[in-house]
Amino acid sequence: MVREGLIEHEHGRTWFRLLGDPASGSPLLCLHGGPGSTHHYFAPLQRLAAEVCPVVLYDQVGCGRSDARPGVRWTLEVFLDELDLLRAELGLSSVHLLGTSWGGMLALEHALRRPGSLESLTLSSTLASASEWAGEARRLRDELPEPVRQVLERHGLDRTGLDRQGETDVPDEPEYERALAQFDARHFFRGDPQRPELALMRAQRAPEVYRAMWGPNEWTITGTLRGWEIRHRLHELQLPTLVLRGRYDLCTDTIARTLLEGISGAREVVFEESSHTPVLEETERYLAVVREFIDASAASSASIDRPYPGTGKPRST
Repeated sequence: MVREGLIEHEHGRTWFRLLGDPASGSPLLCLHGGPGSTHHYFAPLQRLAAEVCPVVLYDQVGCGRSDARPGVRWTLEVFLDELDLLRAELGLSSVHLLGTSWGGMLALEHALRRPGSLESLTLSSTLASASEWAGEARRLRDELPEPVRQVLERHGLDRTGLDRQGETDVPDEPEYERALAQFDARHFFRGDPQRPELALMRAQRAPEVYRAMWGPNEWTITGTLRGWEIRHRLHELQLPTLVLRGRYDLCTDTIARTLLEGISGAREVVFEESSHTPVLEETERYLAVVREFIDASAASSASIDRPYPGTGKPRST
């Protein structure tokens, strides 16, 4: 069973794909990164629909196949509203929630607001503090060969000038693009950059959303997520939590440690041959780890009937 559609709401329209029957158990709901990316690099996760539980993918508003209304101000609340509406419209009273990078930030915020409606939480290559992330990204940038680092610095990527949407000018010179590609080859995807899932993502992503919410690059935060901080609330999360990352990830040891020390009982899996996209870099192991975690979480789930706001349906057990 595969269902696709568009959900209209005040911020625009959200495209989704549901694989499997949600009546058969709590689905795996996947939140992609960015901000401004697309669902395409989650393609391998669709296999889990035939193996462990239904799977829900979607493009966040303004990205991929999801349209934004003119004048949308890009803030965290827009995406939290969209996620609430998506769950209500699809009747997802209980889910296993997986978020990568920015999607992990969104997952953390959603988990804190709707704790009783989640069976498990998978935090993949993500963060609990924007300032900590930017600091670690800056450190990784500074480990690049000196000529590459000088190119990035020469293009003024540490500027802080803002317009009202939090956007900045981003250099488009080939020299800059080549330098940034070297950073990505180390820390975003350690493989063929023309891989189809990534090519589709690049073709449909929304860089204006990334600039408005984050900034011109990973180490310079000028957008509406500047100052985002959730480290002090991690202790509130009381559910099975899995932290995933690549050995060469933007999610460094320091960033992962913050999550592991803050969330009681959280456990970690490191993918030794991966960077920021282990779902594509070490697909078989990634799927096996997620599959095992969902199976274990579902088996130990408490039988609590707790409706998800807007659905009127009890939590699945």
